[in-house]
Amino acid sequence: MKASMFAASMKKLSLLPVSLIIFISLINVISGPGCANIIPPEGGYRDSIPPLLVKASPEDSSKNFKGSRITLTFDEFVDVQNPHENLIMSPIPKTEPQVEPKLRTVIVRLKDTLEPNTTYTLNFGNAIKDYNEGNVAKNFTYIFSTGSTFDSLTLSGKVLLAENGKTDTTLAVILHKNGEDSAVVNERPRYLTRLDSSGTFTFRNLPSGTFYLYALKDEGGSHRYLSEKQLFAFADSPVTIQAVNAPITLYAYSEKTAPGPVVIPQIGNRQRAVSTADKRLRLQTNLANGQLDLLNNFTISFDQPLKTFDTTLIHFSSDSSFAPVTSHHISLDSLRKKITLQYDWKENTRYNVIVEKDFAEDSSGRKLLKTDTISFKTKRLSEYGSLRIRFKNLDLAANPVLLFVQNDNIVKSIPLSSSELNQSIFVPGDYELRILNDRNKNGKWDAGEFFGKHIQPEIVKPVSRRITTIKANWQNEFDIEAPSNSPKK
Repeated sequence: MKASMFAASMKKLSLLPVSLIIFISLINVISGPGCANIIPPEGGYRDSIPPLLVKASPEDSSKNFKGSRITLTFDEFVDVQNPHENLIMSPIPKTEPQVEPKLRTVIVRLKDTLEPNTTYTLNFGNAIKDYNEGNVAKNFTYIFSTGSTFDSLTLSGKVLLAENGKTDTTLAVILHKNGEDSAVVNERPRYLTRLDSSGTFTFRNLPSGTFYLYALKDEGGSHRYLSEKQLFAFADSPVTIQAVNAPITLYAYSEKTAPGPVVIPQIGNRQRAVSTADKRLRLQTNLANGQLDLLNNFTISFDQPLKTFDTTLIHFSSDSSFAPVTSHHISLDSLRKKITLQYDWKENTRYNVIVEKDFAEDSSGRKLLKTDTISFKTKRLSEYGSLRIRFKNLDLAANPVLLFVQNDNIVKSIPLSSSELNQSIFVPGDYELRILNDRNKNGKWDAGEFFGKHIQPEIVKPVSRRITTIKANWQNEFDIEAPSNSPKK
């Protein structure tokens, strides 16, 4: 009887849904001997939702604003990180607002007298975060007007680095009302905005009127152009804000200062005693594993300028017979720290450079301890590839120079006189290509000059495709679309 009842019970149990059976089993376990406590599971989903505004006093987008205190209430505990760097109030006040987080609220105390009939925005950038997980309320913005209407015009554009066509998202973009050049040094701008990750900027809630547009590296939060070493950009002409405004591209640069004359100190009678190792002239060549690139000159570099230098004490020869080589040229650079030997090198050939003991003396009085011989071999032609590039839509009137870049360093530059480039030997490798519009035809990039002259920098633009590989002992051919010289929209 009991067996049949058990069988009947099991049959009924088999008809129950599996989920219900599991639920009943869990109840039995929980309600078993000792009445074990329920332990909540560890872990779980991480909170990824940024704090949400639930109340603002005065309300966001208030008109006829007359207060000096704004209270923002969120749905969770919040913190404000670096409000001095993150918060942008526009128009820019003389004294920055005071920002104080307290539990779920952020209190903003305005320190300046507000202008009549003016639209103000407070953009907190990435300052407001929830207290526990650090989720950011990105670009949280509060707006109010001291008049009965809101300014609603916009101005947008892009900022690129003139020297390489890349972006620097740490730059600030500013608008001035004063058109004098000195305004960027002496005055606070009227409006300021940040760049996004693509280098794009947008001013919102602008009034109509004429402004002067700049971008700069805003170190220290002064919003001013204080050093020629700062990245800086300026628009060619004043910007009149109206209902529809075309995007503007600015090209930022920092001015390159030419090195001053080399001052070679005179060594007096009180020169300190130095060891034998310190008395030896230190030099370094541009050889790699005892080999010289066929496309390079041979160079000897020094860590200090040379006080004396005698080319007659340098002897150049070839192969193991040390037969003298003519038709070469030896020169010392303007900094007196590098000697260059120019010659029409032959492939896979051994050369020798003999420097006598007294050929040079540096500014510390160091010379060679004895005559030194530097022997090396040139590379084989088979270690190079040939290169042909055919350009489409290349603007030859802009004096284009093709730049070959590796690890963000220009390793070779070639002026282009036609839409096809041919190089019989070229160093293999991966290259990024850029094109310089060489306005003054000097073969190199030149920075701009703002004060008084308003000369824009020369523009370098990246080529749309990247040459992945130039192979050795191979005919490398590429068809490339040249970057447009028309203004970016």
